[in-house]
Amino acid sequence: MNIEVSGYIVRYGSTRLIGEFTCKGIPELPRNAAVIIKSDRGHEWGEVLSPATERVRTFMKESEPAGRIIRQVTDDDYRQRDQNRHEEKNEFQGCQDLVKEHKLQMQLVDVEHLFGGERVVFYYLAEKRVDFRELVKSLARKYRSRIEMRQIGVRDEAKLLADYGDCGKPVCCGTHLTEMPPVSMKMAKLQKTSLDPNKLSGRCGRLKCCLRYEYDTYKSYKKDLPPIGSTVITTQGEGKVTNQEILSECVQVVYQDSRRMIVHRKDILEVIKKKKGEHPVEE
Repeated sequence: MNIEVSGYIVRYGSTRLIGEFTCKGIPELPRNAAVIIKSDRGHEWGEVLSPATERVRTFMKESEPAGRIIRQVTDDDYRQRDQNRHEEKNEFQGCQDLVKEHKLQMQLVDVEHLFGGERVVFYYLAEKRVDFRELVKSLARKYRSRIEMRQIGVRDEAKLLADYGDCGKPVCCGTHLTEMPPVSMKMAKLQKTSLDPNKLSGRCGRLKCCLRYEYDTYKSYKKDLPPIGSTVITTQGEGKVTNQEILSECVQVVYQDSRRMIVHRKDILEVIKKKKGEHPVEE
């Protein structure tokens, strides 16, 4: 049975935006198909991720379509994209020169020339607010296009420029992440990872986003384990908890006869003495 597809989820733009785009009169599009879309910014190059089913929509923040799919790309479109990339190099250098000329305290990071040429977006870093009104006027005169200046953070810089992470795979912010989740050292400590900043830092210089992925699971499992220092009664007798193996839901117990064993949470019969300051564990 063929299901009529009225739209697709499409990834587009340098910052890898994701939105639902309607389509009419276009043959069924496979995953990863390259398409030309019309967004609120103009005509853009996009990549089809999936059909816009009701289930997929439950994961989308925006409930309304972001635009429409114009067509699948053609050979002429590929040539136009190559031309745009050439233009971006010239626009980047031209903006760099104008930033110096206007003596602005900002670092140009990247430039995005929309496929249809409706606008040129310049991404930059700056510690303070920058008055770039004169810069925008100069750029508009030079490139005869609408100019947009977008201030970004170091995580966004990595999203635009970084390629591969320490894991050997493309950086998450450049592939599937649509938001930069807050990450703290507390998450690293709970997962017992190395606390060496050099090993915990991503391409952006901040804590790696992947530290967030399993944090909620660790936190949930840890809540059900007796804390280190607790006195417990298990099927093997009475002992003291000296370590936690959170993902396996086990603790290391040292018994009164000096035996040291790994005990699963289900084999703990009672927690008779808690470490000071801890709340009782509900069995």
